[in-house]
Amino acid sequence: MSRFSKWTKWGNRTTLKGLNYSGVYCLAISEKDLTNEDFDWIGEIRYVGMTNGRTGLKGRLTQFDNTIKGKSGHGGADRFLFKHQNYQELIAKLFVSVSYFECDVKSNSPKDLLIMGEVAKFEYVCFAEYAKRFNRLPEFNDKPNSPKYSIMERKRK
Repeated sequence: MSRFSKWTKWGNRTTLKGLNYSGVYCLAISEKDLTNEDFDWIGEIRYVGMTNGRTGLKGRLTQFDNTIKGKSGHGGADRFLFKHQNYQELIAKLFVSVSYFECDVKSNSPKDLLIMGEVAKFEYVCFAEYAKRFNRLPEFNDKPNSPKYSIMERKRK
């Protein structure tokens, strides 16, 4: 899957290329510094996500960041927050790699619609690749076994 960027520290995510486009992203939690390492399917990958939203990968990663800070807006990040409630501790070991697809998400042209379909398909290709290697989904994609922080909070009230 060489179409992914090199691993980048979460705090440096805005330096990644292609963030204005649709795409798939992988998030890893690692004690080891993965910065500038080539992407590989590693056990430290905790989440695979995608976006075809108007704000591209940049907007989706911002939603993720806002959610792990305690706001709402990203379901996968809500699962991270359940387990990792200290933002500074989490981002010290959080890494991201992206695969972007150049298309106009506001367009209804067959070309752009097909590319957006490829993005959605590629997310499932990534799930399958991870499951093939590790016999499971990434931790925070495994919805039955990864509760959301927001649901826990609602139950407390």
